[in-house]
Amino acid sequence: MAKKDDKKAKQPRRAGGSKGGQSLVWTLMLMGSLMAISLPTVILVFFGMMPTLVAAIVDRSKGKAATFCVGGMNFCGVFPWLLEMWFGHHSISAALGYLTDPFILLIMFGSSAFGWVMFTAIPPVVISILTVTSQHKVAGLRDEQKKMIQEWGAEVANLHKEQAVAAGGKQAKTQSAAKPPSTLPSAPQPTPSGQ
Repeated sequence: MAKKDDKKAKQPRRAGGSKGGQSLVWTLMLMGSLMAISLPTVILVFFGMMPTLVAAIVDRSKGKAATFCVGGMNFCGVFPWLLEMWFGHHSISAALGYLTDPFILLIMFGSSAFGWVMFTAIPPVVISILTVTSQHKVAGLRDEQKKMIQEWGAEVANLHKEQAVAAGGKQAKTQSAAKPPSTLPSAPQPTPSGQ
């Protein structure tokens, strides 16, 4: 066993590194090429999407739900001015003009705040809806059970309880092997309705 561990330790590491490092390198290369091609867009998106960056750092959940909620709504707040800049005056002064306008910043950051509200408010609403629907299903199943007991008799409900007790006895028998097996009553046979 120790020899296998020694062989693994002696093997050289791959030059590529981890997947996280590779994605960081690709992201930096993409950002560098975008900065060379379209610096005003990068400036507007970087500073406008700052709440999404904060959400990505703060969000420790596995699915990153907060990041997606905040990021989606934040991008909805940035996108109108991004389009205006793309189809209008595309320059660094225009991007800085958008970022220094308090109304535009309020819309960009307010939309990300709406993303946080969605992240915190929607899960309890969904849970309460699912709880109500499952309680409704349980009530319907209980009504069906009452109808079956009226049609087949109370022995059907008692037979289920006796089988559960007998199943518990069989489990105890396999564990201790000292108890004799319990006998189950025979199930009542349904009679045809025409007789």
